[in-house]
Amino acid sequence: MSGKSKKKKWIKKRHVIVTRIVSLFLKPYVRIRYGMKLEKFKEQKDTPYLILLNHQTPFDQFFVGMCFKGAIYYVATEDIFSNGFVSSLIKFLVAPIPIKKQTTDVSAILNCIRIAKEGGAIAVAPEGNRTYSGRTEYMSPSIVPLARKLKMPIALYRIEGGYGAEPRWSDVVRKGKMRGYVSKVIEPEQYGAMTDDELFKAISDGLYVNEAVADSEFHHNRLAEYLERAIYVCPDCGLSTFESNKKIIECKKCHKKIEYLPTKELRGVGFDFPYRFVAEWYDHQEDYINSLDVTTLVDAPLYCDDARVSEVIVNKKKELMYKSAEIRLLGNRVEIYNEGKLLHKFNFDSTSAVTVLGKNKLNIYFEGKIYQLKGGKRFNALKYVHFYHRFDNIVKGEVDGKFLGL
Repeated sequence: MSGKSKKKKWIKKRHVIVTRIVSLFLKPYVRIRYGMKLEKFKEQKDTPYLILLNHQTPFDQFFVGMCFKGAIYYVATEDIFSNGFVSSLIKFLVAPIPIKKQTTDVSAILNCIRIAKEGGAIAVAPEGNRTYSGRTEYMSPSIVPLARKLKMPIALYRIEGGYGAEPRWSDVVRKGKMRGYVSKVIEPEQYGAMTDDELFKAISDGLYVNEAVADSEFHHNRLAEYLERAIYVCPDCGLSTFESNKKIIECKKCHKKIEYLPTKELRGVGFDFPYRFVAEWYDHQEDYINSLDVTTLVDAPLYCDDARVSEVIVNKKKELMYKSAEIRLLGNRVEIYNEGKLLHKFNFDSTSAVTVLGKNKLNIYFEGKIYQLKGGKRFNALKYVHFYHRFDNIVKGEVDGKFLGL
């Protein structure tokens, strides 16, 4: 062994056993709970694939696992690796591949290469985020060089109906129909003959889903509940706050109410609402933020929220800093107060990333540390991401830049 211990394999037999057991128990659940039609990938045989999927629900990885044979190694954000014993258990059972969100993580790439060499299948959601709008979100072109390094056949796994069944901003699963299937396979010899742009387009087209259409119905008595996690701009008032109840969301400034219908459509209560779907409202919201010079909005808070504040010790735990603190958003920074005293100030020009996780968690990557803000049920973390990216675009000289982080 020349004085060196042999490197342990990433792939373990227990990963296959765990996958089989979980799939056995979950198949009936997802079919009943989500109305999910799972289409087995019969062409797989014993070939390991790089599985690329669009990201719609918190159950997406299970949908994939039930359509492919054997264990699949999922690329997952550092958040699930920072929960102490639970994280250790997840790593033992299924060994996901950790990646730092919104960064180029060399260690994640090396781990993917390692698994590919061991003959394992790898799954990645190129969006990196669940959709807020119902449309497939921004995908990083970095997925192309990763695919080329791995030299594996690519299976494009498309999930349809997930936004209708469980929008990212909602806490409930609606009664409706979903479908999960491999939309396209791209063999190494095929993408070897493609340019990077051609391969990226093939991936994007194969995964793209637009649910801003009234093509099916999803029923629940709380259809609009917590839409304020995604929406914070009123067509009439501009920057505002909203509050939802059952099938209605209300602007707290102008008090106009909008109803969310089973067809995913929106309807003004007693007035003509200008947007038919959340996606159109979401587009207006992004356009509104991109019209602002946020570098001038620095004297008074634009929003104030209450949140639990922790420091994320990656691959270990989250250390609680403040059980409840006041979070203030300004055009160039985020401030944390407790009992009127300024505790922390995160200037955007010293911040490397601001990301939203799940439904109401916000990570701020500041001077080498990660701070996590977890708000209440109605907390809108998205606006912090949008304002950070708008500021970043302006200071980089990209005043007309449109990308706001998701």
